[in-house]
Amino acid sequence: MSIAVINGGTRLNGNTDILTNCVIEGIHTDSVYLRDYNINPIIDKRHSEEGFQDRNDDYNSIIERILIHEILIFSTPIYWYSMSGEMKNFIDRWSQSLRDFPDFKARMASKKAYVIAVGGDDPYIKGLPMIQQFKHIFDFIGIDFEGFIIGKGNKPGDILQDPYALFTASHLNKKLKDIPQRD
Repeated sequence: MSIAVINGGTRLNGNTDILTNCVIEGIHTDSVYLRDYNINPIIDKRHSEEGFQDRNDDYNSIIERILIHEILIFSTPIYWYSMSGEMKNFIDRWSQSLRDFPDFKARMASKKAYVIAVGGDDPYIKGLPMIQQFKHIFDFIGIDFEGFIIGKGNKPGDILQDPYALFTASHLNKKLKDIPQRD
């Protein structure tokens, strides 16, 4: 199994990065930091004759990069009780892939997914609707939703004070290490 991390964090070495790194420590992953790419918002052309137009951005290269992996880890800060804008733009563009890549849904349906989320305002309660949103997204595409980790952190490094999130990250790390990996 190979693993791709789709990281929607906007702060380099922020709490989302720290918790994600705890999960993937010692595991070979293909980490995509969405903040390093240009992903334009969707212009919905699903029902028009001409279809989607080339957005002249990095979206297609990212999709091609993650489609080769069996496990996807979606990592995002909780911004205003939802995923980051970078992550939302990326997932919104899946509508384009559903039309432009005939086998997109089938290829995505063969994957397993995890979500890692960090927020500062009571995330263990207020982050749950975002987790439910990911579940609906995964259900629609056919991805097996294997689990999630929510952590509490606001200022840089705060996540290191959340023993439950760190314990859960350690547990997931061990679980992923037990899966035979391929490069």
